[in-house]
Amino acid sequence: MAYDFDKIATNYDRLNHIMTAGMDRLWRRRAAKEALKTARRKTASATNALTHSRTNALTLDVACGTGDMAISLAKQGCSVTGIDLSEEMLAIARRKTAEANFQLANAEALPFDDATFDAVTSAFGIRNFVHLDKGLAEMARVLKSGGRMVILEMSTPDSALVRPFYNLYTRRIIPWLGSRIAGNREAYTYLPNSIERFPKGEAMLQKLEAVGLRAEQRKFFFGVCRMYCGRKAD
Repeated sequence: MAYDFDKIATNYDRLNHIMTAGMDRLWRRRAAKEALKTARRKTASATNALTHSRTNALTLDVACGTGDMAISLAKQGCSVTGIDLSEEMLAIARRKTAEANFQLANAEALPFDDATFDAVTSAFGIRNFVHLDKGLAEMARVLKSGGRMVILEMSTPDSALVRPFYNLYTRRIIPWLGSRIAGNREAYTYLPNSIERFPKGEAMLQKLEAVGLRAEQRKFFFGVCRMYCGRKAD
């Protein structure tokens, strides 16, 4: 069962930036650009303007949290809807930007018609789904043919040399930071446990392919963060 993120909403952004040394911002920017590649090609083709750099693509950010991924998408010029189950997270997202529409919704039962969005994203949220396969199927359902799904998620590194340092950081230092900064050790003990349980690499790619996407992955920082990119068939 997923953690109640209302309890940590106030310190969520600060701890994310501290725990990743600010790299989470860079990863989101890369994911936003990746998500809109197809939409930009379509726009450029339709207008015969190959230098076109912005798009009005309809984009859905699932498990949007405090809105950082939605903000990255909006900066690319698209129309963004963000959904989350945490009212406290959404309240913070709404205060941070008026450039996206944020609403309370369940990722496993999205309130949108089939083939609504040009791109669907999720940044560091899908490992909290109660039923991952159902959530991925819903994300694929609302994605248009030819559209892209881009998922950022924390992961365990593949390297046996790196893993001991990673384990020390996630099992000792992160809970300590959570206790000191957020006053909530429980939440930041849940975090590394949820990362370890979540499917990674080929296992995750197979799940994306099972919902009709041609998928690939990219690894950041020794595989501690992974970006899964899937394209829905035309």
